[in-house]
Amino acid sequence: MRKWTPLTAICVGAFMLLVDASIVNTALPEMSEDLHSTFTALQWVVDVYALTLAALLMAFGSLGDRLGHRRLYLAGLAVFGLASLACALAPDAGTLIAARAAQGTGGAAMMTSTTALLNATYQGRDRGTAFGVWGAVNGAAAAAGPVLGGLLTQQLGWRSIFLVNLPIAALAGWLTLRRLAADPARPARPAGRFDLPGATAFTLFAAALTYGLIESGGRGWSDPLVLTALAGAALALAAFTTVELRTDHPLLDLRLLRNPTFTGLAAAGLLLTAAAFAQLTYTGLWLQQVLHLGPLNAGLAVCPLAAAAFVTAPAGTRLLRGAPARLPIALGLALIGGGTLLLTLVSPGSGWASLLPGLLVVGTGVGLATPQMMSAALATVPRERAGTASGAFNTARQLGYALGIAVLGTVFQHGLRGRGPADPRHAYATALDQVYLTAGAAGLLAAALIALLVRSPATPATPATPAPTVPAPVEERSPQPS
Repeated sequence: MRKWTPLTAICVGAFMLLVDASIVNTALPEMSEDLHSTFTALQWVVDVYALTLAALLMAFGSLGDRLGHRRLYLAGLAVFGLASLACALAPDAGTLIAARAAQGTGGAAMMTSTTALLNATYQGRDRGTAFGVWGAVNGAAAAAGPVLGGLLTQQLGWRSIFLVNLPIAALAGWLTLRRLAADPARPARPAGRFDLPGATAFTLFAAALTYGLIESGGRGWSDPLVLTALAGAALALAAFTTVELRTDHPLLDLRLLRNPTFTGLAAAGLLLTAAAFAQLTYTGLWLQQVLHLGPLNAGLAVCPLAAAAFVTAPAGTRLLRGAPARLPIALGLALIGGGTLLLTLVSPGSGWASLLPGLLVVGTGVGLATPQMMSAALATVPRERAGTASGAFNTARQLGYALGIAVLGTVFQHGLRGRGPADPRHAYATALDQVYLTAGAAGLLAAALIALLVRSPATPATPATPAPTVPAPVEERSPQPS
């Protein structure tokens, strides 16, 4: 049907940018050999994408409200496509890392526009259906990256993982131009100037915090570089708060945090990403370094999570239509927590099939919670601020993933050191148990926050600004056991 063509345009672009968060992981060894660079250096090909996304989402959300979300989405597609071509042609690791940063810039512009476009394009039941499909695409993209990366690298070489973006970006752009309603010639814009000081301070905060958390996994929390980055993040956050409280037209209206519904949804969104996806990095290490699965098979082993999310998101939206928003969100988060705890079935003698029950339950929870969480969060803000809201929630999700990677990385390394290198199967099983227990507790905490703070129906907030979105799990650099 023609009315769903705009949804297709939005979801094609969203799937592409979310898959690219993790598609490079399985290609890193071949990249290292071809570009004559160390594997550790090329891990920044993954890290810089996550950092750029987290740093720019808030600023692009506000710009979208002013310039038009369709315009920003098209610009993001163009930048993403050109950056993908630069990645494919990169002659060395430095060029590749810079091109990935450009990809993250285009991805941030696209990501913050997708939910605002859905919110403006569809009404009533169609809006619920659109968010359900969009949530399913998010869930599918979560684990599809490693599989697609392994398949393309194995068959066509690592450069193909970037070249495949060119026709996809072109298709999404063509559909957007043909079927998505144009922005008004003079879009309704928030009064006043763009909050450049606030955007700069927040970008510095997000970049420094993400960098510090990423580096802490390998360097340790006491490393001078990590401490400097975290101190810089604290200073930038203080500056951001000061600017936002004093400006008449802030990037983020901090009064919105007085709304317990929004606060609960934002905190739960942060914890959802950490609980559901951060542990996949360490699960992948176990699959490849202990079970000796190839990149493609290791990616396929975690696919049940994506499959369950893809099926559950539209079905849950349809079956639970009319129910209070906190019911599917809290239930989904509880399933994420419980499913992650089920992953503790991994033992020294386990095979990949021991992951299946837990991954299916986690994927079901992701499919239930993700679209409902976004819809409920957007209901807390006026429509003209939807882009700012989307950027704020996506930023929380990205920072939540970075925090999850850092914290779980510390837990993982502690578990490995406790067993020593002589017995790797027992060491990995012990380390993964601790990782899964920590992530499971985060999921259950998120469910409790929703039950305590979110009230239905969500009422639009007077101050208007932030609201949630479903970002992509972005795989950060994994600590390598000694």
